[in-house]
Amino acid sequence: MLYNVGQNSFCSNKIVMPIFALSIFLSAFLLFQIQPLIGKFILPWFGGAPAVWSTVMLFFQVLLTDGYAYAYWLIGRSKKQTITHVSLIALAVAILLSLAFVWTSPITPDSSWKPQDVAAPVFDIFKLLLVSVGLPYFILASNSPLMQAWFSRAFPRESYARLYAVSNFGSLLGLLAYPVLIEPNFSLRIQGWMWSGGFAFFGLLASRIALQNGRASPLSNPTTDPARTSGHPTPALTSLWIALSATASMFLLSTTNQISQEVAVIPFLWVLPLALYLLSFILTFSGEHGYNRKFYAGMFIASTALTVFVMLDATAIRVYWQILAYSTLLFSACMLCHGELYRLRPPAERLTTFYLMVSIGGAIGGLFVSLIAPLIFNGYWEFFVALAMTIAILLSMRDRARDSIPRNDVSARARFIFFVFGLATVMLVLIGAYFSGSLYVKRNFYGVIRVREELIGSPPQPARLMAHGITVHGLQFIAPEDRDLPTTYYVREGGAGLAILNHPRYHHGLRVGMLGVGVGTLATYGQPGDVYRLYEINPVVTDLAEGEGGYFSFVRDSKADVTMILGDARLSLERELEETGSQNFDVLVLDTFSSDSIPVHLITKEAMALYLEHLAPEGIIAAHITNLHLDLQPVFWGLAQYYGLSMVRVNYEGDSGGGYASHWILLARNPALLDVPAIQDQAVDLSGYSTSLRLWTDDYSNLFQILK
Repeated sequence: MLYNVGQNSFCSNKIVMPIFALSIFLSAFLLFQIQPLIGKFILPWFGGAPAVWSTVMLFFQVLLTDGYAYAYWLIGRSKKQTITHVSLIALAVAILLSLAFVWTSPITPDSSWKPQDVAAPVFDIFKLLLVSVGLPYFILASNSPLMQAWFSRAFPRESYARLYAVSNFGSLLGLLAYPVLIEPNFSLRIQGWMWSGGFAFFGLLASRIALQNGRASPLSNPTTDPARTSGHPTPALTSLWIALSATASMFLLSTTNQISQEVAVIPFLWVLPLALYLLSFILTFSGEHGYNRKFYAGMFIASTALTVFVMLDATAIRVYWQILAYSTLLFSACMLCHGELYRLRPPAERLTTFYLMVSIGGAIGGLFVSLIAPLIFNGYWEFFVALAMTIAILLSMRDRARDSIPRNDVSARARFIFFVFGLATVMLVLIGAYFSGSLYVKRNFYGVIRVREELIGSPPQPARLMAHGITVHGLQFIAPEDRDLPTTYYVREGGAGLAILNHPRYHHGLRVGMLGVGVGTLATYGQPGDVYRLYEINPVVTDLAEGEGGYFSFVRDSKADVTMILGDARLSLERELEETGSQNFDVLVLDTFSSDSIPVHLITKEAMALYLEHLAPEGIIAAHITNLHLDLQPVFWGLAQYYGLSMVRVNYEGDSGGGYASHWILLARNPALLDVPAIQDQAVDLSGYSTSLRLWTDDYSNLFQILK
């Protein structure tokens, strides 16, 4: 139904169009600000796992689909549009106001919402997001299609394309502004207040437009322009819209997982893939000249070859080149998917249907990556499923103008893409199940854990290794006479071994804490009367370390009293401090930074304060900083300077008996604990060392400053 634009409705295009544009810009900006903001806020509550971000993305994709569905439903109910939408906005603002009185900001939950059980955290993440930002995000998600539809009805002779461009610009600006301007300069509490204030202002704009729309009188005898009228999209066409959108979404999330696993779970490495995904939308939907099939097909083929090369030799290639390869591949794939979507776009009358199908496809891709793939794959094989689907899209292209695409071509393309999806999924499930080459493989929220048998040392001896990705987290020799031999990073000459063996309380009831268990190698140092508390967030790791499958026995054979604590180490230590007081550890080992994806929240000023609360006055902190891509020494140097701690770096070059090269930082309040010959003989000279690195806090960290 078209609306009369006379004196009794919208005043003039010059006055109203900026309001529409501002409303759409602000909603898009806020949509893409909230994702990294709330993702960073809850990340420490779930161990800093890369899957936190993909779960957050899934939630917002589903809610985006719900928002588009709501807009689609609302447009068909002309009499109730205004009261329904204004009431929903008022309810969202009221909820934010009420939460402001109980939380530090209207969208950042207090500590009572921290999870107690982290074995299956997807539900907890969804619950947190739904309560904190669910309704506001839902309203923001519906705004762009809703405003474009209202604008097209109010001004039938004006093109909605400008508003679409404004929406894309607001999205990209909101996304890029977060890591560049917002994150470095404002605390999470201030960010929460700023975002909530922005939403309240948006609510005023959107409510005004809704009220004006409700007062607009419909034309009594609207004329229908045959050129602007078309039938409903065919099932084949809607299926192809969904397939193209789902492929781009799968590529986005699986590539983000790949990058996060290789470097770290930080907002910039979330924002970069999402920004490229969004940029592909902006370019392809900017007009006929924004998408060149041949150019982006060539880019996709070249970047695929480059990425395969990088994946085959990831340990030898600098992280910058790895990010470049993955990013180029993601961008070219998204350009192909979104370019084909643009070629298949409907007239303005079917925009809400088109938006809804595209968002459904995005949600389906997110569901597959975040919920289905971890159940059916024992590796991150969804990346290759998305790659196969993009190749199918490339192979199914026909060099025809948009208006001359036959219906049977559309149907054949949709069938072919879905067929390739099914074939690739089944093949990868079978390959993972029967050709993994591992004794044990299990994937869960926190990653993929593999146990394999290899010949280690000189002369070679059979041993079992546990690995997470390309990082080995421990090995144990199979021969009975060598099963209690400390190996990998925990040899006697390594930092942790030196801290334990040379502590004054060794053999006198030593209390040892360890963050990050691996296979439990450290427990082999335990003596009668010792107490070892091992903190680990991944239940698969704790099960293996405690002896599941009979692969490892360090914990079971230890002479010490060993207790395993399942959950995020920082949350567990906070809970223990509140409930039972300090653990008074003589040695506290931090071994959560050796993998290529580190939990940043365990290396901040606030985290160190917690460790010191649990450290005995004559205690030593041993931090394992061996890392392919990150130099963590300046971070610990800053922490040592801030808390007045003595610091020694211990480097071990490795050996032929299962000992790996390792780098450790030892910290102590009492310098005499580190000034012993055994430690000083292995110590690196830091007398001339200094750094200008800013102290890391829960509100500030910058991994790019410490990239090697």
